[in-house]
Amino acid sequence: MLVQGGPWVLSVMSLLLLLWQEVSAIEVPLDQKIQQDLKQPPTIMKQSLKDYIVDPRDNIIIECEAKGNPVPRFSWRRNGKFFNVGKDPRVTMRKRSGTLEISFRSGGRPEDYEGEYQCFASNDFGTALTNKILLRVSKSPLWHKEVLEPVVVGEGSSLVLACNPPPGLPPPHTFWMNSAMMSITQDSRVSMGLNGDLYFSNVLAKDSHTDYSCNARFLFTHTIQQKNPFTLKVQTSRKVAETPPNFLSPTGTDSSRMMVLRGQKLQLECIAAGVPTPSIKWFKKGGDLNQKVKLDNFNKTLRIDSVSEEDAGEYMCMANNQIGSIRHSIYVQVKASPYWLDKPFNLVLAPDENSRLVCRANGNPKPLIQWLVNGEPMESDSSLPNPSRSVVGDTIIFHSVQIGSSAVYQCNASNHHGYLLANAFVSILDMAPRMLGAKNQLIKVIENNRTFLDCPFFGSPLPELRWFKNGQGSGLDGGQYRVYINGSLEIKRARVEDQGTYTCVARNILGKEENQVRLEVKEPTRIVRAPEHQSAIRGTMARFDCRVKSDLTLPITVTWLKDDKPLSLGWRLKKDEDSLSIPDVHEQDEGTYTCTVKSEIDQDTASARLTVLEDASLYPSQSSALPADYPDPPMDLEVSDPEARSVRLTWIPGDDHNSPVTQFLVQFEEDHWEPGQWQNLSSYPGDLNSVILQLSPFVNYQFRVIAINSVGKSRPSRPSQRYQTSGASPDAIPSGLKGWGTKNTNMEISWEPLLDTEQNGPNLHYSVWWRRKDTGEEWNNVTTVGAKHIVHDTETYVPYEIKLQARNDFGPGPESNIIIGYSGEDKPTAPPTDLHVSKIDSTNVNVHWTPVDPNTVLGEFKEYRLYYWREGSMVKGLHVNKEKKTKGFYSTVAQPTGILTDLQPYSHYRMFMVVANSRYDGPPSNHAEFHTKEGVPDLPQFFKILQRSPDSIHLEWDKPLEPNGILIGYTLNYQAVNGSRVGHMQMESFLPNVTAYRLRLPDQAIRYRFYLAALTEVGAGKVYAEESPHFTNEAYIKDQVDIATQGWFIGLMCAIALIILILLIVCFIKRSRGGKYPVRDKKDLPLEGVDQKGEDGSFDYQNENENEKENSSDEDNKPLQGSQNSLDGGVKESDDSLVDYGEGGDGQFNEDGSFIGQYTVKKDKDETEGNESSEATSPVNAIYSLA
Repeated sequence: MLVQGGPWVLSVMSLLLLLWQEVSAIEVPLDQKIQQDLKQPPTIMKQSLKDYIVDPRDNIIIECEAKGNPVPRFSWRRNGKFFNVGKDPRVTMRKRSGTLEISFRSGGRPEDYEGEYQCFASNDFGTALTNKILLRVSKSPLWHKEVLEPVVVGEGSSLVLACNPPPGLPPPHTFWMNSAMMSITQDSRVSMGLNGDLYFSNVLAKDSHTDYSCNARFLFTHTIQQKNPFTLKVQTSRKVAETPPNFLSPTGTDSSRMMVLRGQKLQLECIAAGVPTPSIKWFKKGGDLNQKVKLDNFNKTLRIDSVSEEDAGEYMCMANNQIGSIRHSIYVQVKASPYWLDKPFNLVLAPDENSRLVCRANGNPKPLIQWLVNGEPMESDSSLPNPSRSVVGDTIIFHSVQIGSSAVYQCNASNHHGYLLANAFVSILDMAPRMLGAKNQLIKVIENNRTFLDCPFFGSPLPELRWFKNGQGSGLDGGQYRVYINGSLEIKRARVEDQGTYTCVARNILGKEENQVRLEVKEPTRIVRAPEHQSAIRGTMARFDCRVKSDLTLPITVTWLKDDKPLSLGWRLKKDEDSLSIPDVHEQDEGTYTCTVKSEIDQDTASARLTVLEDASLYPSQSSALPADYPDPPMDLEVSDPEARSVRLTWIPGDDHNSPVTQFLVQFEEDHWEPGQWQNLSSYPGDLNSVILQLSPFVNYQFRVIAINSVGKSRPSRPSQRYQTSGASPDAIPSGLKGWGTKNTNMEISWEPLLDTEQNGPNLHYSVWWRRKDTGEEWNNVTTVGAKHIVHDTETYVPYEIKLQARNDFGPGPESNIIIGYSGEDKPTAPPTDLHVSKIDSTNVNVHWTPVDPNTVLGEFKEYRLYYWREGSMVKGLHVNKEKKTKGFYSTVAQPTGILTDLQPYSHYRMFMVVANSRYDGPPSNHAEFHTKEGVPDLPQFFKILQRSPDSIHLEWDKPLEPNGILIGYTLNYQAVNGSRVGHMQMESFLPNVTAYRLRLPDQAIRYRFYLAALTEVGAGKVYAEESPHFTNEAYIKDQVDIATQGWFIGLMCAIALIILILLIVCFIKRSRGGKYPVRDKKDLPLEGVDQKGEDGSFDYQNENENEKENSSDEDNKPLQGSQNSLDGGVKESDDSLVDYGEGGDGQFNEDGSFIGQYTVKKDKDETEGNESSEATSPVNAIYSLA
């Protein structure tokens, strides 16, 4: 209800709100004593969920934890009424807590305690509230007993087996199994809907089973209940009619509507019947489906895990097969329960301060904002309004708050879909000033140094702080004094007259508090006579000076180092007040000696080198060590005009030795990080002898100068007095900030520490902040001196916002930018599915798979990693290496694909896939197998060119190690080569079992280039190219083999010897018989004088007497008539044959060439030989012909 003038007053109040000059809330220090004394209203720290479901087998615990000072008191309301905990013996409340515990050990029903609970935490300064906690008991009811009749359907018909699980709390998870406890196989034809029913787009004969059972798993009780199984009988037919698609889900009209809340999961379903099985496609009107959309259940379900307003609109699913198509539109409306835009936070205010509480929330519909104070509604039309606060919309404005008005304010943002409740207290703190530091400190500083006197304080209202010296005069501020808001007093350059007692006084309306700091200004500790470089002859004495000037009130210690190590002083080495003596110098004494003088607040060092010489006549004095033309070192270095980060250095140039000085090099040494190490600071023109040096904070500097002319560098000057720059907060931001988990329950935050010269002050440490990304939670922080911090008990792989800041005793440095880190990864829980291949050729194959849900990767998605190996070759007898190989595919699309390359042709491969994050591989997918096609062969294993005779080249090769298919032969191309000229290309082809070739050389001086390739049906493989070398006669001789040792040559010689032996035997027989054969005497028929060959191929002899007379004179030289080979390969003997003289008809040679039978009278033959003869002469008759 608005006051009179309603809208006008509201506009004025809004304008005042915009122009309001508020005071920022007080930041209470973490001082333990202040925290103990600080009075604050209650703050809820822990509470149960709004929708709280409990297990009936356990005790019920309703959490309510709060903090405050005084300790809060707790009370409860149940269903809007006061709940008297003490009257119920089963209910107890934990000590110093509001948590309720309801025990059922002595009986009772958990259902009796269901209802709406709200906890109130109160103390003297206000009341905080928890959310309204709706307590419900988990239920897992049994399935109604029912008798299920067998379901009889015709083949090709659609079918829905209803599940109808019992209504549990929370609802059960449903799934279908058979009697063997195996899941029902689901695919594009058979699948389970969102309601748990089992849908058949069309029924096949193989679907006939008696054990289709729906199961309900109840999460809280960890029980599974099973429905009585369905029996499905399918009536088969010869031919199943094809039908167009029709929707089984959703049913009814061609459109439907759905409302979903922002942030919830959206699931749209379309299941269609038809023959063939329809395919489902999804569309969104007015645009494409975005990356948030996931398609499940073989594209039948569209899922968006976290819905936002832009996901609203019209979604269309289309089912189509070869017969037709059908569409259904689903209009999705996205509403929103309230969510925070600006959540109110606690305020600590001093009396008379101004501030405001803002509570902004959004939702659909727009939420209503209601303010409560201490759990009671704030009425804008109250008869007694609070003059220090006013409500303008979603903001409470506080002005001139007063003691006693502390309270806890609740902002309730609600609409039809839910509510948000936030507590924010406004604590009006009145506290007299308090000093937080040590009392009556003594501070000692070096003269001319920048100095800080600290005075930390606190009070409410914020006190005014002033500094006084020696308890008199007005406050110190201005000139060389500066007072900081944290209470520190800076003295820019401490002088002796600044010594004294400084008092800081903090005052507010409730009182005052003071503290004192005593300052003493001391002279710096200096080495006024430093050791100098010197050379000493072995056996003589060396002496290093180290005269010190220091403040008489500061005790000092002088120590000596040799080569940066402590020097052991014994009977030989002696140290007095101003020097170090080394008698009887020997080689081991050579080195660098450093004198270090320390007081409790500063120090100084100086070094010199001792060189040990053998003979003085061989070495000039130290004064002549440098050439005359080098410049002398500068002298009398003086430091003046000290500032926070600069100082003036002045020197007197030395003699330039007739070569003008062109440059002065200023070096520095500091005694904290790298003592004794001189480093270049800056260089200046040779005409300057007074410069301003830019310095880093909190470094104790010492300077020296080197003169440079055209000849070279001078020796360094003697060091200047030390100058300590004042400290400051760090300027640099640590680099390399990152957050990454080393385990699945932690996150390690690490960074590169600041360099020594970047620290700017003592006690460097780092403040680290982190919080879950996009949750709106408060920052967690820790301070550490190391370069990392481990956050424990994190969820697996969640993003965190991280920032970092370096701090030292002088204050904080700049904050880093916020970076995103992640907690540790775990093993992915789901495998890729439906791994298969397509477009297979000889060396490449396309790989396809269904990706995993990104939420199951449990880490940074790295890749889909394919493991594959060669199972075998399709070339028989070829052994292969079965080593596993991997290939990664980075893809986030809904239907990923990749190309696997460099495969071996004509091979059998197997593979599986996992999803990989940065640390782990997930479970393997299904295994897939494929066979690559035939390809071209690899190179032959070898290709040799040999010359075994002067007129030919012998080529040898071997089959390829990887034929990549069935070898069908080889091709050999060759051409003559004479310098840069080449001859015509010639080609030879060979069968696959041929691996050698002999090429005649028309000219021994010609060289040839050969190109050999193996062949498969696909084509020629890689070419093996070789060029014949230039063979010399000597090379040819070396290539020849010893013929006398070859088996074929020995065999030939034996055969020749055998033939000669046979001829000699024949000649002997012929002479012993008088040169005539008694063949003709054995014939019964008269013979002609000349043998005539008959038509049957036999010979006819006539006129024997006449023939004998005519031929008796040359009978000895008459050759035998030889028989000829028959067509079938047998030997046809003539009538005049050696067989006639054997013992029977089997006369023949033995293996050694001798005759088997003896020469006897020929037996009568009843038959003559056949007439099928050929032109070849019988070997036996040939021998007689030769005889």
